[in-house]
Amino acid sequence: MKPCLIPALLLASIASAAMAQDKGSVDPKPLPALANPNDPHIGAKELFGRKTLPSRTATEVIGFYAKGCIAGAEALPINGPTWQVMRLSRNRNWAHPQMVELLERLSAKANKVAGWPGLLVGDMSQPRGGPMITGHASHQVGLDADIWLTPMPNRQLSRNEREDMSAVMMVRRDRLDIDPTVWTPSHLPVIRAAAQESSVERIFVNAAIKKALCREAKGDRSWLSKVRPMYGHDYHFHIRIKCPLGATECESQPPPADGEGCSAGDFKYWFSDAVLHPKPPLVPPKPKPPMTLAELPAACRQVLTAP
Repeated sequence: MKPCLIPALLLASIASAAMAQDKGSVDPKPLPALANPNDPHIGAKELFGRKTLPSRTATEVIGFYAKGCIAGAEALPINGPTWQVMRLSRNRNWAHPQMVELLERLSAKANKVAGWPGLLVGDMSQPRGGPMITGHASHQVGLDADIWLTPMPNRQLSRNEREDMSAVMMVRRDRLDIDPTVWTPSHLPVIRAAAQESSVERIFVNAAIKKALCREAKGDRSWLSKVRPMYGHDYHFHIRIKCPLGATECESQPPPADGEGCSAGDFKYWFSDAVLHPKPPLVPPKPKPPMTLAELPAACRQVLTAP
């Protein structure tokens, strides 16, 4: 990774992490109608962000995690025996049915192996996927989901609580390790259970959290290869699943490198001064224009206009 890209990436990750903790509204107002939705220069996020329901078509993943959409998405119910969806005002609890099944199954495992009452589920995808007006670059094809590193309370949260409460910051102030006052032995088995799912391609966490997992994992450690350091992810971990079998329009990601990723060399970049204390660029970069509908796979146009 080029050093000159570090500030821009860090700023994007900080913005995304902050957005993840932004409070929502129990009475969200619909986005205003676009004056010219057919303008070819308009950001695709403005078009997909205004779709409140999935297409009534067969489920199909189209494109890449950060450049695509999903047809026929399924909603994770906002309440389950061992999970609750947060920030309901965002309407981002949509995904491929395999992701929905995974989260339901993983929430039960978190209860069994870690003693958590269940999982608090953050952003998944929009009803038709695609770029989001705020937050993530990925989460576009229904194969990504954020899980709070805060256990679900042993009661049903109110709508206000789901919009107002924040996840707990797990990283120490110096960014070099986890905060031992909030990190508990129960966090590892939850992340391990997710990584051991065969459909999971990657799990993204802050480098300090990966460092703690490397230090604490016993026995079979092969699952650690799926857990990858990534900017942000201080309050939650990000699950990414593989392209579903037969999803010919889905663009897969190369498998993660072999090995645990726990050596000093593996952490050298993430704990470097350039990453932990980035200097602002001498010349502020020009804002990138938003991704347009024409830049997405052609089939996303049909997903957007489908009933």
